[in-house]
Amino acid sequence: MKTVKQKKAAVRRKYHVRKKVNGTSERPRLTVFRSNRHIYAQIIDDTAGVTLASCSTKSKALSGQVAYGGNIAAAKAIGEAIAKEAMDVGIRCVCFDRNRYKYHGRVKCLADAAREAGLKF
Repeated sequence: MKTVKQKKAAVRRKYHVRKKVNGTSERPRLTVFRSNRHIYAQIIDDTAGVTLASCSTKSKALSGQVAYGGNIAAAKAIGEAIAKEAMDVGIRCVCFDRNRYKYHGRVKCLADAAREAGLKF
């Protein structure tokens, strides 16, 4: 269980990242949230306040492909899926919001898979 100090540190890290990353209509923000069991990705236009595309390991389309949502294989599948959804909407270039997480492990794998599928960061 997280202490109050750990929760405050996580919020502080999140604000430091969000201060530098802002999604526009030309270049929306690809944000990542990970839990122990699942990983989620959204493409957000901050100027309009609209989610343009989203994907997660809980979605019905990926439930057959991903056995467990908390590993690198699931993150790779989500990266490819979010890139495909972005291309369908007409988004080619995004800015990456790693949220409060370090850029390694599942977060890095998701970003690399999205890049390989055609998104530009």
